[in-house]
Amino acid sequence: MSHSPGSYYLPDPSKWPITGSIGLFSLLLGFMLLLNEGSAGPWLMIFGAAVLIFMMAGWFGTVARESEGGMYNTHVGLSFRMSMMWFIFSEVMFFAGFFGALFYTRQLAVPWLAETDLLWPGFAGGWPTAGPAGPVAIGPDIPAGEGEFSTIGPWGLPFWNTVILLSSSVTVTIAHHALKENERGKLIFWLAVTVILGFLFLFFQAAEYYHAYTELGLTLGTGVYGSTFFMLTGFHGAHVTIGAIILLVILIRIIAGHFTPENHFAFEAGAWYWHFVDTVWVGLFIFVYVL
Repeated sequence: MSHSPGSYYLPDPSKWPITGSIGLFSLLLGFMLLLNEGSAGPWLMIFGAAVLIFMMAGWFGTVARESEGGMYNTHVGLSFRMSMMWFIFSEVMFFAGFFGALFYTRQLAVPWLAETDLLWPGFAGGWPTAGPAGPVAIGPDIPAGEGEFSTIGPWGLPFWNTVILLSSSVTVTIAHHALKENERGKLIFWLAVTVILGFLFLFFQAAEYYHAYTELGLTLGTGVYGSTFFMLTGFHGAHVTIGAIILLVILIRIIAGHFTPENHFAFEAGAWYWHFVDTVWVGLFIFVYVL
């Protein structure tokens, strides 16, 4: 659709919103069936996820083509920036809820329960707590209900993952400056380093989870400590996955010749999101691993 220089761009009718609605509905319905042991649940979740991926590729591809075709003006760019700011704010509130749950449980609920008889005799209220005994089997000689679990210390993989993410914030900033200076070789190199660091973080987190489940007796079912640990670190890992994919797509677009020093908001949006993810991890490292 053409437009005059002072007008606001209005897109043509699109199939992508209804496509995304179908995919999201199928994904959530499949998850509900999975929780209730429905046999169709996993397959419906796979279908919904595939539809969502198809929708995102198609919709974002349309936006990229419109942007590269010069169909957007400053008003559209401002709306993109405001939308991304509100989206990141919603993500801040999302993680604030989980950090709040951790604080409430650790500092208020557990000590209060230790002063009452609501649970079991001898509950001391210390942290971390998973109940009167470990809830999962640790080896053939220690059955479920009689084992203990171990926490993950901060100065192993968590520390190196912190170094990796903080380094990736530096590399994506270097790439951003290279883009503004129109140094495309430098831009591609440092953005590729950022993407590699992001996926390296995910590899180490997967190794940490495997270690926790197979050797430490620390699982999502390990009481309130296990649930808060895996909910916080797991959702953060999901956000790192999304951020790394975003930056990978941006890298592919840059190699294809997209973006200029004056017009590159997609890169900026991905960088904003990546810095947010890195900031959340610093909070996780301090409040989940160190303290």
